[in-house]
Amino acid sequence: MPFFLVEYTDNIKEEVDIKKLLEESHKVLIARDTVFPIGGLRSRAIELKEYRVADGAEDDAFVHAQLKIGAGRSEEVKKDVCDALFEVMKEHFHPVMSKRYLALSMELVEFSEAGTYKQNNIHNRFKK
Repeated sequence: MPFFLVEYTDNIKEEVDIKKLLEESHKVLIARDTVFPIGGLRSRAIELKEYRVADGAEDDAFVHAQLKIGAGRSEEVKKDVCDALFEVMKEHFHPVMSKRYLALSMELVEFSEAGTYKQNNIHNRFKK
């Protein structure tokens, strides 16, 4: 953990560099490696082809991100990382938002370890 998931409408795919967004998001999370283990970090983006925005009258677009983390972080830590990630999103999509209608959103999902199953040897590379 954490997982950073991004859904975006396909009508902006030519205007944005989604891989760059994921890289910048990883930088935010890696900078907080005392809170979020680097070996558990995952991100992915899903291009949406079937969607409808608002009344459907315009070629509106949206990007929705979700940060999934395990329970136990303080409210201050959660606010700090979410604020930083959303700033990255706003900066990244500013050029698009200045030219077209675009809705940005992000949510934090926190879950308990009960019901999750994991095996990961990537952590071994980052042990100090």
